[in-house]
This record gives sequence, C-alpha cells and structure tokens, in this order.
Amino acid sequence: MITHELPTEQVMLEAFLARDTSYDGVFVTGVQTTGIFCRPTCSAKKPRPENVHFFGTAHEALLSDFRPCKRCRPMEPSGTAPEWLRPLLAEIETDPGRRWTDQDVRAAGLSPTRVRRWFKQHHGMTFHAYGRARRLGAALGHVKQGSRVSRAAFEAGYDSLSWFQAAFRQYFGSTPTELEGATVVRVDRITTPLGPMLVGATDDALCLLEFVDPRALPTQVARIRKGLGAVFVPDRNGIVDRAARQVESYFAGTLEAFSVPTIAPGTNFQKAVWDALAAIPYGQTRSCAELAQGIGRPSAVRAVGSANGMNALAIVVPCHRVIGADGKLVGYGGGLWRKQRLLELGQSVSPGRT
Repeated sequence: MITHELPTEQVMLEAFLARDTSYDGVFVTGVQTTGIFCRPTCSAKKPRPENVHFFGTAHEALLSDFRPCKRCRPMEPSGTAPEWLRPLLAEIETDPGRRWTDQDVRAAGLSPTRVRRWFKQHHGMTFHAYGRARRLGAALGHVKQGSRVSRAAFEAGYDSLSWFQAAFRQYFGSTPTELEGATVVRVDRITTPLGPMLVGATDDALCLLEFVDPRALPTQVARIRKGLGAVFVPDRNGIVDRAARQVESYFAGTLEAFSVPTIAPGTNFQKAVWDALAAIPYGQTRSCAELAQGIGRPSAVRAVGSANGMNALAIVVPCHRVIGADGKLVGYGGGLWRKQRLLELGQSVSPGRT
C-alpha cells in the first residue's frame, strides 16, 4: 500500500508566509477574514496565522465557501500567463522575428519592468533576451535549410551582419556556419495542474519533458545537448504542440499512454531501464528491485535507481511509478508531492504485478 506523508499545518504555514514556490500545487490557503483562497505564493499581504485555513485542493476551498483570489488565480494551472500579458504573447507568436523595444511595450499599454519581471521569473531571461533568442533560433533554422548567413541575418531582423554574427556567437558559442550540422531542439513552457513544464523537441521527436526546476533542469539540458549534439532555442514545432496536447489530455484523465515519438540519448543500460519504465502499466507501480529483475540485472538495483533519476521525459516515461520496496514514496525530481498527485491520477494503489 502506498503511504503518503503530507505537510503538517506548521510546515504549510511557514511555506505560505515565505511564499515558497515548491509548495505551489500542494495546498491552497483560505483566509477567514476575506473569504478568499490563494496559492502559497500569492503576493497579497499575508493575514494573521489564526485566520488561515489549509485545503488540499481548490475544490475543497470552494466547498468551504471561499472564493478564488483574483491576484494569484488559484483556479488556473500554475504558471499560466496573466490576462494582461496574453495579447503581447500572441503578438510574439504571430511575428517572432520582430524586435521589441521598451517604447513598443509601453505603446501596447504595458510596463516594461512588469513584463521583464514576468519573463525573468517564468523563462529565466528578460523579455528582450527572449526575443533575441527567438530570432536567433529562427535564423539558425534558415541557415540549416540552406539560406546564406547574410540572408538569415536580415530575415531575423538584424540590420548588420557583424552584429548578427556577434549576437549568435554570444548566445550559441559558435558562428552560424559552425552550427549548420547541429540538431536544433525547440523548447517551450507549458502549464499543467502540477505546475509548468519545459518541453523540448527536435523536428522529429520529443527529447525533454520536465517540471520547471532550476536545480535539475540544467543537468538534463546539458546531458541532452551533449548526447544529441544539439543547441536549444525557445520556439515551438509540431512535436512540441503534439506533446502539449497529449500532456493536457493525460491530466484530464482521457489519455493513459503517449504516442508522441521520443528520443533519449543514453547508455544501453539506461535505455533498458527507461524501456522498462515505459512498460509499467497505467495505474500500477514497481520498485527498483522489480525493474532490475525485469531487465535481467537483479543486482543492479542502485544503478536502476540512478538511471530512473536521469529520465528526462517525465510522465511520458513514467518514472513517478517507481516506489520503495515497502510501498512508500521515494525521491522524485519534480518533488514528492507531484509524485503523489501523479500516482493518484493513475489510481495506483500497490506495486502491481499483473
């Protein structure tokens, strides 16, 4: 039987008062004096502790007659772009090659500082850096398709070829012609009920799907970059869109197995472990010892656990279905609370062997 260790009320209170992002999705807080419930990360002034009530889900808060906060929007997936930003994001998608200035942002009725802060928080870069990366990524695509570097530069919005070359080298570490043979991985951020995820795909296959975690992501990105000889650029393609749709269906409970093509650079042993993970049926779990036995390496339990932790295709390759031999939850890169919710989604109740 899977056992869960939920946060104590004191832990939740401390996380709420500290606006701890790692608890966003674990619980919501209802404030007795206002009748409003919020995310743990809400930027509103914190109430007195005795006026705070904790709920596991937004649904529970609604049933207790609390209404959702208009500032942190706890009914929406964590990381969802706010309404004030959505027109700007739509314009970026319509014309990714456009060079935006602070004056352009103000003309759109937005504060450049506010936009910069949101992009820094959710994409790890400023709005202008994001725009430059999008233009450079598009330029690299043109070069790989046979366009001359000068033409690619002007199509990317650069008036000077030398400026383009300098910007390209600064971002990618190489010149456009040096990267003609590189694999391009398009990456974008999607929202889920358990927080934002980073999706990365080549033109042919999904290679990255991870919950956004600044501690684990750099290692995964570096490993994929080396394994595929790839460069990462912020963008979308058909595989990213397909993966995003399937993730949405998975969380909606209408999809149990993913069909998006995948590629996972690794050793033969790691690939054997990942294949075994992918074979765990929906709603069931396995221990590392069972996985090791299943791939014919019964003494390699620790190595199986290590390979499990290096899986870069969360949910698609369901490493969250690996639990301890005693039925308890064990480490998960996305956090144990996410692992718990994913197992609950699959209604997993025991280390199934059928």
